Amino acid sequence: MSTMPVGGLVAQPVGDAADLVVRNAKIHTGDPSRPQAEALAVREGVITVVGDDRDVAGHIGPDTQVVDALGRRVIPGLNDSHLHVIRGGLNYVLELRWDGVRSLRQALAMLREQAARTPKGQWVRVVGGWSAEQFAERRLPTVAELNAAAPDTPVFVLHLYQSAVLNRAALKAAGFTKDTPDPQGGQVVRGRDGEPTGMLLASPSALILYSTLAKAPVLEGEDRKTSTRHFLRELNRFGLTSAIDAAGGFQNFPDNYATVVELAEEGRLSLRISYHLFPQTPGQEIDDLARWIGTVRPEDGDAWLRLNGAGENLTWAAADFENFTQPRPELSAGYEVEFEKAVRLLMENGWGFRLHATYDETIRRDLGVFEKLAAEGLFPAGNRWLFDHAETVSAHSLDRIADLGGAMSVQNRLSFQGEAFLRRYGPGAAADAPPIRAMLDRGLTVGAGTDATRVSTYNPWVALHWLVSGRSVGDLTLRPAANRVDRQTALAMFTLAGAKLTGEDEVKGVLRPGCYADLAVLSDDYFTVAESEIAGIESLLTVTGGRVVYAAAEYEGLDEELPPVPSWSPVARFGGYQASRRTALTGARQAELLGEAVAESEQHRRWRTARGLIPAAVNTPFDPCFDL
Repeated sequence: MSTMPVGGLVAQPVGDAADLVVRNAKIHTGDPSRPQAEALAVREGVITVVGDDRDVAGHIGPDTQVVDALGRRVIPGLNDSHLHVIRGGLNYVLELRWDGVRSLRQALAMLREQAARTPKGQWVRVVGGWSAEQFAERRLPTVAELNAAAPDTPVFVLHLYQSAVLNRAALKAAGFTKDTPDPQGGQVVRGRDGEPTGMLLASPSALILYSTLAKAPVLEGEDRKTSTRHFLRELNRFGLTSAIDAAGGFQNFPDNYATVVELAEEGRLSLRISYHLFPQTPGQEIDDLARWIGTVRPEDGDAWLRLNGAGENLTWAAADFENFTQPRPELSAGYEVEFEKAVRLLMENGWGFRLHATYDETIRRDLGVFEKLAAEGLFPAGNRWLFDHAETVSAHSLDRIADLGGAMSVQNRLSFQGEAFLRRYGPGAAADAPPIRAMLDRGLTVGAGTDATRVSTYNPWVALHWLVSGRSVGDLTLRPAANRVDRQTALAMFTLAGAKLTGEDEVKGVLRPGCYADLAVLSDDYFTVAESEIAGIESLLTVTGGRVVYAAAEYEGLDEELPPVPSWSPVARFGGYQASRRTALTGARQAELLGEAVAESEQHRRWRTARGLIPAAVNTPFDPCFDL
């Protein structure tokens, strides 16, 4: 990096000199009118020039910051279309992240060390971003292992939407006893003596897991700001410059939004956030939505922080669960009555929304409500709405979504839960979970995201690897080539498509004059690196709004200094995502997992036929040994 003449580009005193110039780069612009470039110039947070080194030379003044990309790949800043960034920020410095850790032995060593550093009254919490399948041992930690690693410090380890493991001290801190009843949809596993063992199971509702986690200490005041800023810096580390916050349980408005609001007012956000509002209390959803409609409006805010709409739940009764170790939940009969009231209220007042929906059975029922309201003229063009997740959405439902002007947002939840999905539903269903290619073929806007932080990791390159390869973090191929996308399409799903979901595609998601100067200089060339190495890509320099928000390697020190985290914080010792090389899944393990599902392959061929994902005329048995 240089702020002086570089490579023959002579600084000139010009009145409209750029604030920032990036040169000597391989720029993928995402702009069909000029797909490739080698330099760009930025002024007041907006791109002014895209071209070659000669095109930007006349825009370099004495105070212009000139970044030499050294021939590296530059891409538009990534945009996670479904990330729980607000909640994640409030908790980041409290959490020990096993994201990217490749062995349980290493994970337990980290936990043991952290327990020794954690002050009395605090917990060690491992909350999302990992799966037992990523470990060489292919298993969860046991209660005994947690007790040995941390005999006195409470330890809570969350595993996906499925379970949590607590040590003896955490059971005591959370108040679990022999007399504690099982909550609805959850199970406290007990020993022969009736005492809790330390295992909590979602069966199928994850409420037991999250309500237990909510008993741990939380941050207050300035500590929340510090935690959030460090989390945003961690996201910037991977080239993220925008995210759509999908809200979620235990995220109350406006209380839990106050930290990002204050940071935005202070100009200290390093990530653009579009957020949603999620009714928290069953039975009170309509009142909550009506109150918000009376006080705030979609697009309130600015380019850094803005309201996007409601969701990802509108009413609790309409939400399905995504615990693939359990059978698909049957939603209550007649939930459509309150659900229709919620959707009608939003549409009458010009609010868009997003909906958590894992299964086609849920999506079909929701679409019935939408079509009824559309017949009354209540689904106008311009009211942005979408379905999230949609792992088992059918071809017919996709047609109905397209007819109503909806969109989709898909997440790489099967990177972490793919093996469980395969065991329950078989290889035919896993091949189409979700049917991304069918969504795109219908012309639907399909944004991509992670659903981090409590299940998937927030590292977007793990999700990009999943989109391109169809493989889980356990290195199991789930989706065949016919249901994958190429690298350019995957990147567009993580950039321009997200901007379309928030109505910002004229200014965000591509690198062209007039657009926000949001970009990332990558550690490896995404378009040429081996497919197996995509998940290992990071950003070396991330720019949001023309401001350097993350800098590493030869650019280190160009980003602003952050306030320190508490010295005992897991982030202070271990950081966040643990970068490591992927390990290949053995052929024996592939065969083992497929063997568990192959007995029902013909049943699932018929299941796919019924959903319209393969023609009825296909009479040969479905071959489960796809693309091994």
